[in-house]
Amino acid sequence: MSAPERIPTGRLSAPEPVVEPAGPGPGPVDPPLPAGVAGPVPDTVLAEGELTVRGRIPDASNAVLYCTVALDGSSAACVYKPVAGERPLWDFPDGTLAQREVAAYEVAKACGWDLIPPTVLRDGPYGTGMVQEWIEPPESDDAVPELLALVDGAEPGPGWKAVGLAQVAEDRTALLVHADDPRLRQLAVLDAVINNGDRKGGHLLPGTDGRFFAIDHGVTFHAEDKLRTLLWGWAGEPLPEDAVEALRGLADALKDGAPLAARLVELITDAETEALRARVAGLLRSGRHPEPGGEWPAIPWPPV
Repeated sequence: MSAPERIPTGRLSAPEPVVEPAGPGPGPVDPPLPAGVAGPVPDTVLAEGELTVRGRIPDASNAVLYCTVALDGSSAACVYKPVAGERPLWDFPDGTLAQREVAAYEVAKACGWDLIPPTVLRDGPYGTGMVQEWIEPPESDDAVPELLALVDGAEPGPGWKAVGLAQVAEDRTALLVHADDPRLRQLAVLDAVINNGDRKGGHLLPGTDGRFFAIDHGVTFHAEDKLRTLLWGWAGEPLPEDAVEALRGLADALKDGAPLAARLVELITDAETEALRARVAGLLRSGRHPEPGGEWPAIPWPPV
């Protein structure tokens, strides 16, 4: 980075947010769920099940509701973000964040990467919105992978990649690092593909078996370069072969007439789809992770 970024101290991978009651909404907060869905929630359950609001996530920038969804005896927890609860942004069309979240999931799925929880666009109690599987955190903090950290010294140490200096106090800087993790590296490539303008530490949720999931992809797919992320540790390095193969498959999936291309017509604009194709082609030509361009802030604010 050309200059230190001011980043607060403490854990950068935030835990699941607290759920508050939804006021007049039906049901208790965080109710026990009946058995019926093991592993990832099928898209059909999210898309067609009965959606019941149970609470809300109070600290989110847009309306985020904690819900349960039930279909044919299967039930699961999910997050519902109604379009009506989106705050306007100066550089994105109003009422499009939910569609962009779904588009990000579709692109990740086309790459063969289960980095984003199952996500659909559907009607709900407060109108059309994004519905996404709720990621339950591990029972023990020991099972939470450490993905981002601030360390003293000029070198990141084994198993870590350096991002840049962070000002943690008026007279002290520390090195911002992230794990040299293959799943995190896939996410860095995905963010470059979808042009993610807001990859923060708090958007990485720990799952089971040491895995994590990425959420909050409303600020994506802009036709102009908007990439802002904490995952710059591989900047300029050659892409791993698995990422190259995934990008080749994605390029085919984005051709006119392919199912993914047809789906994206419903979610983002034609110009944004063309820009997406251009980003994939550019990554394949260079064969390298992108580097900060200097015309747009490289790290999101706040970073967590």
